[in-house]
Amino acid sequence: MSKGTSGTSLWGSILKHTLNPLTLRAARRGRGPFSIVTSVGRKSGRTYETPIIVQPTEGGFMIELTYGDQVQWYRNVLAAGGCRLTYKGVEHNITGIEPVDAATGLAAFPPSQRRILTFLHRSHFVRFVTA
Repeated sequence: MSKGTSGTSLWGSILKHTLNPLTLRAARRGRGPFSIVTSVGRKSGRTYETPIIVQPTEGGFMIELTYGDQVQWYRNVLAAGGCRLTYKGVEHNITGIEPVDAATGLAAFPPSQRRILTFLHRSHFVRFVTA
């Protein structure tokens, strides 16, 4: 798979410039299943907004890392030790990141989403802890 200058795959670059702007708009309006992670680039210092799907849990949110744990936004969040998450128009301060096993991650999602995640063989989950 070819890489762009930022280290993302060609497919990632296409999504970044097509799907991400649409899902960011939906997340800002509080529509659909999307939330926004606001993180600071560990090298650039720039602020980035990334649309993700989350499931609220007690004291935080369960995150399914669709593209694995090496994506830039997640690496930025780990390096910073937290981020800001906008869920349904409300900002949450994320102060901790806890890796969880696939069974725990899947169990946090409603049955309809769990079936899809299982069908897609998703196995990378983390829990964002709120302040």
